[in-house]
Amino acid sequence: MQFLRDLRTLLRHRYFRRLFAVRLVSQLSDGIFQVALASYVLFSPERQPNATAIAIGFAVLLLPFSLLGPFCGVLLDRWSRRQTLLWSNVIRTGLVLVVIATVLRDNTGPLFFLAVLACLSVNRFLLAALSAALPHVVPTNRLVMANAVSPTCGTLAFLLGLAVGSGLEAVSPVTGRGTDVVVLGVGGLGYLTSALLALRMPRRLLGPDLRTEQQYTREAVRHVVRGLVDGARHVLDRRPAAFGLAAIGAHRFFYGIFSVVIILLYRNYFEPNNADAGIAGLATAVLASGIGFGAAALLTPIVVRRIRKEAWIVILLLAAAVVVLVPGALFTQPAVLVTAFVLGITAQGIKICVDTLVQENIDDAYRGRVFSLYDVLFNVLIVASAACAAATLPATGKSYLVLVVASIAYVVTALVYARATGVGTRPRSPADGRSEGTLR
Repeated sequence: MQFLRDLRTLLRHRYFRRLFAVRLVSQLSDGIFQVALASYVLFSPERQPNATAIAIGFAVLLLPFSLLGPFCGVLLDRWSRRQTLLWSNVIRTGLVLVVIATVLRDNTGPLFFLAVLACLSVNRFLLAALSAALPHVVPTNRLVMANAVSPTCGTLAFLLGLAVGSGLEAVSPVTGRGTDVVVLGVGGLGYLTSALLALRMPRRLLGPDLRTEQQYTREAVRHVVRGLVDGARHVLDRRPAAFGLAAIGAHRFFYGIFSVVIILLYRNYFEPNNADAGIAGLATAVLASGIGFGAAALLTPIVVRRIRKEAWIVILLLAAAVVVLVPGALFTQPAVLVTAFVLGITAQGIKICVDTLVQENIDDAYRGRVFSLYDVLFNVLIVASAACAAATLPATGKSYLVLVVASIAYVVTALVYARATGVGTRPRSPADGRSEGTLR
C-alpha cells in the first residue's frame, strides 16, 4: 500500500518521527476532548440547537482566535517552534483542568466557554507550528509525501480519539457529568504527554531560521500590524501560494455550510427525539469524512506525480460540486455518509496541495505568519459559512436550494482557479514536480 510505504520512508528520518509523535498524541487528545464537549453541550437531551445556535457557537469559539491569530503568527516566526509545541500542550493541560472544574459545577457560563475557547485557540496555534516546522525534518523533495501522510495520520489519530472518548463515555463507572469529567481528564493527560514528547527534539531544530530576517522579525514583534501587511505582500508576491489559499478558502466556506447541515440533520431531522442516536450518527459521518481524508492522502501523492498540483485542486473542486447534489440532495443517512466521504477526499486533497504550495513558495522566516494566517482564514470562513447557514437553513438542515448554490459555487471556483493558474493551457514543467521527484 503506497500510503504505508510513504509512511515508512518518512519514519526513517529521526526528527520527523519525533515531530510526528507530538502530532499524533496531541490530535488523539483533541478527539477525546471534543467528545466530552459534544456530549456535555451539543447532544445533551435538554438542548436542541438550531443553525443560529451553532453559528453563535462557532463565532464564540473561533472569532476571538481570528483576532489574536496574526499576533501569534508573528511570534511563531520569532520563538522556538519546539518551545511552542511544548508550552501549547502544557497550557492546554491547565485549561482542561479549568473546564473540568466548570463541568463539575454544571456551569456553561462565560468561564466554561472562555476555557474551551482558549484551549481550541491554542490548538490552532499548535497546528500552525507543526506545519511550519515540517520542512525542517524532511527533505524538500519529500514535502508532498509528508504533507499527505502527517496531517492525515493526525486526522486519523483525532478520529481514534473520538472512538476512545466515545468508548470511555460508554464504559465509565460513573454517570452524568462524572462521565464527561473522566473523558476530559484522559484528554488532559494526553496533552501533557504530547508536551513531554516535544522535549525529545533540540530547541533550535524546528526553526525559525532568522539568519536573513532576524532584524526584521524583531521589529515585527513590536509592530504587529506592519508585520502582517508585509507578510500579506509576501504571499501576494508568491502567486502559486496566494491562488492556492484563495481556492481552499472558497472550498472551506461551503464545506462549513455542509458541516452545519450534517449536524442539524442528525440532531433534528433523522431522529430528533433520540440524542444518543444523533451523536452516534454524527460520529459515523465524521468517521466517513476521516476515511475520505485517508483516501486523499493515498491518492494525492500518486496523482501529483502525473499532473500539476493545481490541476488536482481543480478536479477535487469539481468532484465536490457533483457530490453535494448527488447523492447529497437525497437527505438520507447513507447519502450523507457518501457525501461526507467524498468531501473528506476533496478537503484533504486540496489541503495537501495548498500546504505544499505554501511551503515551497514562502520563505522560512515568514512561514509561521503565513500558516497562522492560513488558520485565521479557515476560522473566519467557517464562522461566515455558519452565519450564512443560520440565515438560509431550516432547523432540520434540509434545503435543496443551499446545496444547488454550493454546487454552482464549487464549479465557478474551479473554473476561476484553473484560468488563474493556467490549468489546461500550460503543460506540467519539471519544476512542478521538483518536490515529488524521489517518490517515483
